[in-house]
Amino acid sequence: MRDLKDSFGFLLTAITRWPALYFARFMRRSIQPIHVLFCMVDHYEPGVGRVDSTVETARVEELLTKYPRLADRHADASGRPPRRTWFFPPHYHRYGNLGKLVSLCQRGYGEIELHLHHGKTAPDTADHLRHTLQLCLRDYAQFGIFGTENGRRRYGFIHGDWALNNSLPEGKFCGVNNETSVLQETGCYADFTFPSCHRSNPRKINRVYYANVDLHYPKSYSSGLRARAGTGSQTGLLMIQGPVRPIWVNGRLTFSDSINSRRPPTRRLIDAWIGASIHVAGKRDWIIVKVHTHGTTDAEVVLGGAMDEGFSYLESVYNDGARYVLHYVTARELYNIICAAEAGEVGSPDDYRDYVIEPPSYDPTPDIVEASQELQAAVAKTYRD
Repeated sequence: MRDLKDSFGFLLTAITRWPALYFARFMRRSIQPIHVLFCMVDHYEPGVGRVDSTVETARVEELLTKYPRLADRHADASGRPPRRTWFFPPHYHRYGNLGKLVSLCQRGYGEIELHLHHGKTAPDTADHLRHTLQLCLRDYAQFGIFGTENGRRRYGFIHGDWALNNSLPEGKFCGVNNETSVLQETGCYADFTFPSCHRSNPRKINRVYYANVDLHYPKSYSSGLRARAGTGSQTGLLMIQGPVRPIWVNGRLTFSDSINSRRPPTRRLIDAWIGASIHVAGKRDWIIVKVHTHGTTDAEVVLGGAMDEGFSYLESVYNDGARYVLHYVTARELYNIICAAEAGEVGSPDDYRDYVIEPPSYDPTPDIVEASQELQAAVAKTYRD
């Protein structure tokens, strides 16, 4: 019953706030230009589906070959190609996958952040989660992964199976009620998990806000203080959500920010994302469009013609320099730009891509083909494919 209540609650929230989106669109007409911050995050899982090592490594090679070809055909207002952020889970740090992904980032095509599945075979604990995250930071840092703030490595996070903060029934795929506090303690700068379009989704939609990390109960991130221009950063873990808006796609009513085989990035969908008008309160001229994909299983869409057409549409309609200015940003860059907006900065978002967290220094040369035995053991304690 609770699952149904939460699901219907999400649908009701999305539908009842639909008229507000049109009001936001009306308000934007008086603000020009609108800066569109397009951030594509990828739950990058090359071994998903229990495929063999040949298929897994072939998926990575496909990305290395096709993504540069796709990205090199496009550019935003400052001439930057589309930059994807690959949220990479440690259980696929094998067969040299991570080093190959780092080589793509070293060439300027994107950045790597952390995706973690845990609590599947047994509920996780806060202490064990903290230990696992610290091992991930240590292992990934060997390739220069993660930007730094005052010398400390900071990371963006996406939770596996949408189960952040023990939000699914019976603690499935998590087990840690104070997960957001553990994330912040270990250096997480923002969570990019949502929307999920089921019971784990926060009550707040189409918002960038700070979850209270002191509330140690399931789904405690569901409410919090909205990010606001001119006030500085708030206390808590920043939640950067993708757009939620009712729209018909291929004869089906859909709501979320996902790109997949059933939801290619059509013109209508892109318009809906931008129409959701996600922004830091008081900064309506900087519109945030965070979308997500599962890039290995939906490679045909996100590495092929549909994504090519989507980028072309963004660049032709939302990059005229007068009404709209397009910026392709990574998750870290988006966070930095949000921080700049909170600090009251003005001008072009491009000036603030490295505002707080410095860029990573990627190095694909270490001869490390898999996670350390210690990290493998930590992951395997609560999670297996």
